[in-house]
Amino acid sequence: MTLLGAVEPSVRVADTLRWARFLPSTLAEGPGLRSALWLQGCAVRCPGCFNPQLWTEKAGIVDDTAAVTRSFVDQALAAGVEGVTLLGGEPFDQAGASAIVAEAFRDAGLTVMTFSGYTRALLEDWSAHRPDIARLLAATDLLADGPYLQDRPDRRRPWIGSTNQGLHALTPVYAERLAEIDRVGGTDRIEVRISPTGEIRVNGWAETAALELLLDDLGHAPARPRKAVS
Repeated sequence: MTLLGAVEPSVRVADTLRWARFLPSTLAEGPGLRSALWLQGCAVRCPGCFNPQLWTEKAGIVDDTAAVTRSFVDQALAAGVEGVTLLGGEPFDQAGASAIVAEAFRDAGLTVMTFSGYTRALLEDWSAHRPDIARLLAATDLLADGPYLQDRPDRRRPWIGSTNQGLHALTPVYAERLAEIDRVGGTDRIEVRISPTGEIRVNGWAETAALELLLDDLGHAPARPRKAVS
């Protein structure tokens, strides 16, 4: 049986980005006020995943990477955030395109947090012969790594779901914040947005039981993100 996240992701072209959702500002997806970009497609596919609708590569929005990245950065700067979080889905399954996004945010003076179902050790091993993975790691300030294991819930640290997962300061930017989390822990947030048409969107982290209880009162979010209108 293959371990979750143990298979090296395929190389993909970097000039297009398949994504599902972008929030210009959120307090639930990493340290401080941040933008968040959900990539579409994930080969890791952890049982109990918070976003299983983002596994398939047949959904989402496909855009020119450079063009859509300029839009994301402009929206982030207008929102006054300190950085962007890349999650999904799996950013390292589109490592080249994700690296372009991360580098653009860095060039704008913002920080980058990246979530991955692959472990840091494997990503660093693969980066020796994968320039796309190396670029994304180099453009990441804070890495959350490892597959989600639903039988090992982590109720002490924020942002991640299971005790096997790690939080790594790849640059000094968030080293002090991680040291504080190691000392005293942290809390998760859930954000619920209801559009004028009644569509419900949830982001942040919650265990399945808590999320189901919340959605029982609110209704149910759409099963998959909307596609782009051509």
